[in-house]
This record gives sequence, structure tokens and C-alpha cells, in this order.
Amino acid sequence: MTAMTIAPITLHQPRRLIVGAGTVRDVGTWGSDAASTLVVATPITAGFIDRLQMKGRITVFDAIPGEPDIATLEAAIEAARGCKPDLVVGLGGGSVLDVAKLVAALWDGDQTLADVAGPNKVAGRRTRLVQVATTAGTGSEAGIRSLISDPEKGNKIAVESPHLIADVAVLDPALTYSVPAAVTAATGVDAMAHCVEAFTNRRAHPMIDGFARMGFGLVGRFLARAVRDGTDTEAREGMMLASYYGGICLGPVNTAAGHAIAYPLGTRLRLPHGLANAIIFPQVLAFNQHVAAEKSAEVAQALGLGEGLSQDDLLRSAHSFCRNLGIEMSLRAHGATEADLPVYAADAHANRRLMDNNPVDMSLEDVLAIYRAAY
Repeated sequence: MTAMTIAPITLHQPRRLIVGAGTVRDVGTWGSDAASTLVVATPITAGFIDRLQMKGRITVFDAIPGEPDIATLEAAIEAARGCKPDLVVGLGGGSVLDVAKLVAALWDGDQTLADVAGPNKVAGRRTRLVQVATTAGTGSEAGIRSLISDPEKGNKIAVESPHLIADVAVLDPALTYSVPAAVTAATGVDAMAHCVEAFTNRRAHPMIDGFARMGFGLVGRFLARAVRDGTDTEAREGMMLASYYGGICLGPVNTAAGHAIAYPLGTRLRLPHGLANAIIFPQVLAFNQHVAAEKSAEVAQALGLGEGLSQDDLLRSAHSFCRNLGIEMSLRAHGATEADLPVYAADAHANRRLMDNNPVDMSLEDVLAIYRAAY
């Protein structure tokens, strides 16, 4: 009997993971020796700073938009140079956490974003990093990757390095109680998409499959509950874990066509990342079904979509799953025009970093057809 060949894999996770309602206060205990702390936040998540129970001097940078761009990062790095932090705390959703990683790594060195773009270019990091998630979506607190938009080129710059991994990650479901139902729904589908796209990926790996299964299984159990009642602690915690597992999936395996097709909706149409993924998710799940039949069936069962589904039934059922969460699934309703679709398709098809991971090749026409179906 010949042994199955499994590709080598390297897994990076935060050095310490703290999970549970009220655990955000542990950040102050862990970082009690920091003389200067920079908290990266949004104007909304800055409201949670007191819960960190930090000592020492705190500087807040909260000018983080939904899709952070190069100018955002440069402004945040300038803020860090002004306060010379021993500790950087990311307090927010994926956009905040992505900026916090790069600020911690770059503020006190001579590397620029252009120097570190791509895999393994970051020289090191001397500043400690704590990542406190306030949404359940990107799983950025778990990972080694940071994405920054380049408005001129209309794409995202991806930085990937073990030096971006957090010293401490905190999943406190109480911080997500106030997340609106619409954002809960969209970010929850994003978390699910990370797991599903890694699970059905050309580079899928048995170890990552385990995290992916846990992730989309939790989404099936808890997302609708979290949307219905934002203060359902069990559902909120389940979704934070699903998001974290999705973040682990992103490191060694990454996403595929779903995310490639969602990205132009963020960079060009300015849709929030989770919402863009939700609109595209049913289309790509159904498109890939014929080459990933067993895994697609497993996903469908975990999400309660049904068993033994045809491609059309899978598409309809996945679409209903998202729509029943209150997500507006039409690109037209979000301001896209038919003339925009070929532009989006060209952008998405050119994203070989993700498209090449898809279990089946997609032509430019295939991508355009998905946008038209979602229009």
C-alpha cells in the first residue's frame, strides 16, 4: 500500500489566545508594564478602550475606514512614531487588526509597505502586539496576513509574515453585542467563506480541513441566532471561534475564486468586505460543486441547506441562506451598473494569487457570468 502524500504545512497562531465574555480586561494585566500603548481603533470601537484596563500612556489612532488604504497606514505609522509605543493594541474588526499588525512591525524601522508586500519580506518586529476582535468575520487576529487597498491600482496589497502574528489575541463576545444585525450577517458569511474556500481549495490540507469544518459547522449552528439576538453570548462566542478558525485557514491554504470575485466589489464599488463575500458566496459554491462534490455536500449539510442537492438547488438554497439573514443579495441594489461588471470581472480574473487556488479553472466569461447572476 502506498502512503498518501500530504504537502508540508506550517501553521502560525497567536502565542496566547484568550476566549470568553469579559476577557478583554486581561489585556491590561498582560500589558501592565507598557509605558506607552498605541490603540488602533475606529471611532466606535474606541469606546471599548476603558475595558482594556491599560496602565501607562495611551494614544488612540481611530481614523480607520472600512477598507484601509496606503494613506491610512501611513497616518497610523506616523501616530506610532509620535508616541513610540512598547505595545500596539488592535481593537476592532479586520481592517483595524490588519493596520495594527503593520504598524507594530514597521513604525520603528526603515521598511515601507512597498518593501514588505508579498510573502516573508518583513524584517522583524520589536513592538508587542495584542489583537482584540470586535467583530466575527475576518479572523485577522489569528493570522499572519494584512491587506491594504491601493486606490490608484484598484487592488489590495497583501503582506504575509510570521512577524505579523499577535502575542495575544482576545475573543470577547461581549464586544460584539452591539454589532448591528446586518454587519453580523455579512461578517459571519465572510468567516464561513474563509473556511469553505480553504476546504474546497486546490491546496486543501487535512489539518486545515479540520479547522474549516469546525468553522463552517459553528456558522451553521450560530449565525442565524447571533443575527436574531445580538446579546446571545453562546452564539456570539461560537461566531468568534468560527471567525478565528477561518483566520487560521487563510495562512497556509488561503481563499480562492470567491474572495477574488468579491474584492473588486470592495475596491471599486466600496462594498464592505463581508457583504461582498456574501453576495458572491452562493454562486461560487455552486460553480465548484461538480469538482468538489463530497466537500460541497458536507458544507451544505453543516449549513442546513439540504442533502443530495443539484447545482441549481445548491445555488438557490445557499442564496436563501444569505437572504434569510437579511442580506440584500443584488449588486444592482448596491449601486452597481451593468457597465461596471466587465471591469470587475477583469480585476477578479487577474487576481491569480487567489484564482489559481480554485478547484476548477474559471474563464473571464465564467467570472462575468457570476457577476451577472448576482446583478
